[in-house]
Amino acid sequence: MPLKITGAVDPELLDLPWSVPLETWPKDTLAALPRGLSRHVVRFVRFRGRVLAVKETVAPIAQREFDMLKELGRMGAPCVVPFAVVDGRVDGDGEELPAALVTEHLQFSLPYRALFSQALRDDTLGRLIDALAVLLVRLHLLGFYWGDVSLSNALFRRDAEAFSAYLVDAETGDLHHDLTPGQRHYDIDLARTNIIGEMFDLQAADELDDTVDPLAVGDRIEERYKELWETLTAKHTYRENVRKHVAERVQALNELGFDVAELDMSQTSDGSELTIRPKVVDAGHHSRRLLRLTGLDVQENQARRLLNDMDEFRALTGNEVDEVLAAHEWLAEVFEPTVRAVPREFRRKLEPAQVFHEVLDHRWFLAEKDPAVTMPAAVASYVKNVLAARPDEQSVLGQEISVGDDEAGTVPEAPTVTTMIHAWQSLPRTGQLD
Repeated sequence: MPLKITGAVDPELLDLPWSVPLETWPKDTLAALPRGLSRHVVRFVRFRGRVLAVKETVAPIAQREFDMLKELGRMGAPCVVPFAVVDGRVDGDGEELPAALVTEHLQFSLPYRALFSQALRDDTLGRLIDALAVLLVRLHLLGFYWGDVSLSNALFRRDAEAFSAYLVDAETGDLHHDLTPGQRHYDIDLARTNIIGEMFDLQAADELDDTVDPLAVGDRIEERYKELWETLTAKHTYRENVRKHVAERVQALNELGFDVAELDMSQTSDGSELTIRPKVVDAGHHSRRLLRLTGLDVQENQARRLLNDMDEFRALTGNEVDEVLAAHEWLAEVFEPTVRAVPREFRRKLEPAQVFHEVLDHRWFLAEKDPAVTMPAAVASYVKNVLAARPDEQSVLGQEISVGDDEAGTVPEAPTVTTMIHAWQSLPRTGQLD
């Protein structure tokens, strides 16, 4: 059958060497990104100013995973973005080749093994496990049974002092209206088993610190999952101060980054007790608030940090009447000048929101010696003493994409600071297969 491409609306996709087995694609087509463990052949290719991930598999499985990722994206799940399914591939001798699933690469993301190659510390490993637990809870709340939970099947992006995890491989997953306790527990048990196995693999390769206990790491994913699930879904019964308890429960869930759609409340027959169970609608409470106020689209913990700084700015300036006006003043007077102060050659190291978060931390460190340190001085010190020595997060992944370049290869000057910020943070939203 002739070559068939489903999903992408870009005829240039036909120019990729689909008649060649993926493992032998020419080097000038590939992007040198590190790959995690996979059952399939996976390669990363450069395509029209972006990086795509191509995975060879069976056609029905490729189409099912494409549809699954598309539906999960529609539901707001943190996952890679499906790009296309390619079927009908044959080589030069007319022999059939596997179908291919194509996704977009998630910028500024790191596979866990790339983090380990950078001398990952035990506390960083804990934050990765916590991020994976949050991802698993979010997927379960949406009714998604993963079926292959592991560090290898996720990507991680820096999110202030934590990480955010993204689903990479949905091949074994399935969507339901609600998951049964058995389905959830099976996913948790599988996660524990897989993670322990991954830790032993790292240990055998001498890439794991001697202080790390693989069994304890596996236990942590189970503990963190159960803690978060209980917080988000448990029923609580109150006998007095009901309004106060309801408000505190909603605030606690918001602090975890989740919005509450509604509350199930039932009263005892004698009217002496009230049982409350929240229905969590979605994660991203702080990021949505920041997006509404400023137009900045960032990770949840980054958003929390930026909102705290914005609230502090609003209090110090006395502008407590109009939240939107104060947010725009903060954006123009604090955030934009800070990220604009980063030299152009360093702008691929970290996302703007992550840079701002780290500048705030650096300013706090400097203030221990000089309480009067200004933000411009903190930025200059951070760029010189911290950022300059940081590895390029995109270079770590081998990615060299010029966004917004003209045909001559030069980057046009941005007409305004805001335009520059938005162009910088709005690099193509992408994802990759593992």
